Amino acid sequence: MVTKVKRSKKRSDLRFGFTTGACAAAASRAAVHALLTGRSPSFITITLPNLESATFAVSQLEHHAGAVLAGVIKDAGDDPDCTHDAEIQCFAQWSEQLGFTLDGGVGVARVTLPGLELPVGQPAINPVPRANILDMVQLEWNLNADAKLRSCCQQGIALEIRVPDGEERAKETIGPRLGLIGGISILGTRGTVKPYSTSAFSASVRQSVQIANANQQNHVVLTTGSRSEKSAMAMLPHLDSICFIQAGDFVGVGLRASKRYQVQKVTVVAMIGKLAKMVAGYMMTHVSGRAIDFQLLADLAVQSECSAELCQQISKANTGRHVLDLWRETSPQAFLDLLCQQAAEHAAVYVDHHVNIEFRLIDFDGSLLAKHYSPSHHTKNCYSSSEHTRQRIRTYHE
Repeated sequence: MVTKVKRSKKRSDLRFGFTTGACAAAASRAAVHALLTGRSPSFITITLPNLESATFAVSQLEHHAGAVLAGVIKDAGDDPDCTHDAEIQCFAQWSEQLGFTLDGGVGVARVTLPGLELPVGQPAINPVPRANILDMVQLEWNLNADAKLRSCCQQGIALEIRVPDGEERAKETIGPRLGLIGGISILGTRGTVKPYSTSAFSASVRQSVQIANANQQNHVVLTTGSRSEKSAMAMLPHLDSICFIQAGDFVGVGLRASKRYQVQKVTVVAMIGKLAKMVAGYMMTHVSGRAIDFQLLADLAVQSECSAELCQQISKANTGRHVLDLWRETSPQAFLDLLCQQAAEHAAVYVDHHVNIEFRLIDFDGSLLAKHYSPSHHTKNCYSSSEHTRQRIRTYHE
């Protein structure tokens, strides 16, 4: 799971990295090579799921009686990830069972809730990396078909993927909330990691909505960060933890996923900066150039019958926080209520009015400032009568 997002001015400055799945495949091939040949490779080369070749340094290799433990250190490149520098290990041992078996050991999560592409009870080794691991092991087996270490009672190899500190690293992910217990997941559909890719984050938001729905939860809460999530959980204590989804800049992804999986209600909890963008209809607030429209906010202040002085000050504000600071001087509640209303109605358009939408604006200490509820039966003509506001209606698609 992506835990941070950084940016570089020059794409060429960024290094690609490797997934946990690629590292697991490399460790597995190294372990099986050592088991079959008795040698201890310092490097191992594999074919990634994207069919590229990659060579990994073997960080450790231990020979045991009828078994080998091999490890590979994950290099996430310039994609900041909580699994960067983790050692992904494979413990390979002879088995009387024909072929290869694959399981998860210490530090690899187990699936405990429905809604993922893996059945409950299975180790969290996703299908693509699982296939890549077994392919690399099969390749090594074929290359060493005459290995002397085989005997009539040793028909196959049992593989166990381990991440020694995986359970601790998993605390930085949303895995436990998704029912992934005991460690991290072994992931990766390409084998490589694109630095600062938004796809991983958006995929996790979409998957979180899917899991909530699969567990009979009809109300999800999209938050824009850890502070807004903490506040949301305090305001909505009756909801299960899997209902709370840190969407960050990808509220639009969460909204569309909620429509897709037929979630009945979505509550968006945000602070003024993100909310101010969504007031203008930008449900994907990461898009470059989507700055806050302070003139639009000033227009809404006019509609809320704020003082002329406050409206003028808002039109010249620098940040969302600045707008809120200006508001505090006279605290016209109608203005914040209208901000939530406008954001909720844009969100309703975003999902074609298939989902009940609620927006809650919170202060920087987590306290509730304003909220608005937009039922799914609202019509598309429910916007403010202000022609100036209507001209700013934007539906920014995913």
